[in-house]
Amino acid sequence: MSALDEALTPARIVAELDRHIIGQGEAKRAVAVALRSRLRRRRLAPELAREVTPKNILMMGPTGVGKTEIARRLARLVAAPFVKVEATRFTEVGYVGRDVESIVRDLAEASYQMVRAERAETLREKAEAVADARLVNLLLNPPPPPREPGPLGFLFPGQGEPDPPPPSPIPESGRRADYLARLRAGELDAWPVEVDVHVKGASLPIPGLAAGPGQAGGEGLGEMLSALAPKRRERRHLTVAEARPILVQEEIDRQIDADAVAREAVARAEGEGIVFLDELDKVAQPHGQVTMADVSREGVQRDLLPIVEGTSVTTRYGPVRTDHVLFIGAGAFHATRPSDLIPELQGRFPIRVELASLRAAEFERILTEPEHALTRQYAAMLATDGVDLRFAQDGVTALARYAERLNETVEDIGARRLATLLERVLEDVSFDAPERGGPVVVDAAYVEAAVAALAEDRDLSRFIL
Repeated sequence: MSALDEALTPARIVAELDRHIIGQGEAKRAVAVALRSRLRRRRLAPELAREVTPKNILMMGPTGVGKTEIARRLARLVAAPFVKVEATRFTEVGYVGRDVESIVRDLAEASYQMVRAERAETLREKAEAVADARLVNLLLNPPPPPREPGPLGFLFPGQGEPDPPPPSPIPESGRRADYLARLRAGELDAWPVEVDVHVKGASLPIPGLAAGPGQAGGEGLGEMLSALAPKRRERRHLTVAEARPILVQEEIDRQIDADAVAREAVARAEGEGIVFLDELDKVAQPHGQVTMADVSREGVQRDLLPIVEGTSVTTRYGPVRTDHVLFIGAGAFHATRPSDLIPELQGRFPIRVELASLRAAEFERILTEPEHALTRQYAAMLATDGVDLRFAQDGVTALARYAERLNETVEDIGARRLATLLERVLEDVSFDAPERGGPVVVDAAYVEAAVAALAEDRDLSRFIL
């Protein structure tokens, strides 16, 4: 177990989540224990580790109380592949809609992009040195005019041309050394340069080809054929500042071992992946009510079941097993209950936590305590226009009370109500900020003047607040 894993005790995980999410201590404890159990599994003998399955979690509570944010912050904390999907996007196999196996394909893609970004960061310094060398060579020796296309050039314009050879190391003397120093100092950023760059062709659906699971049309085969086609290069007239990141990215792409990235991505998705299944209550079937829609809902549950239980799904990076993927289900469960899910699926979510509706005290803390609280965000944005925005304590209290009242009388949308209120309260100052400047204090009177009349008119508040 790494030093980072050793440091991630359940108490430490909850403390990290507390920096961004207010309240919901029971849910935080549940995900912290589930994550720690995953870290403990790594220390077991392989034979035993294969038998230890993750303890999936079902979070119940109204919208806007932190269900999604808890799962997303948890994945970010341990750098785990993470996907959020809505259960309502899927339909029973045979109906029109996405196949549930696309969940695993999305997870594999997220894992691949994560691993690739990590590899790219380790190669960036070397790639920047090669790109600088190539830029200096282009400035001192402009490329020859592009050659005439061959007989089939109308089909693949600019394709089939060989990649330019890697630039030779630049001797740190004379004119080249001077150019290199000026390039790294940014003095040549505005200079024009002609660069031959790779152009990725679009993968178009192939008409008449039936879609595979999780695909639309023939896009999968279209991407494969595009990869087999000759590389296309295009001459572009750019500035040095525009060309440098393109050349750096080309060099990173050239050095990255795609097969090694794919292998690590599959392993990470299988061992560390987290899937957040939102709106699970929308596919639950209320007892005593059977309609065609309910039949489809049960079909979705039965399709989800093997994914949650553990199965192998073919992805573009190889087969991915879901035996040890952590699934976090969520839903409001207003009209339905967890017991309305099919029994087999219920048993796959042994940990259940209920998230409470937010009250004025929590709203007040949400506005002030998190590192990137909404009040700090608005103050920072308006500061770019010279406005010194400050929130008085009584102003924060007034915003919290209005949020609680509107959630009770209109619709409970949780903490999202605060963003709606703040937009209304700061509408005038946001509009006048470039010409206004100076200090602005949002106190209780300021909040009352902006929203009191709207909050009292229930019909109007439904559309504006």
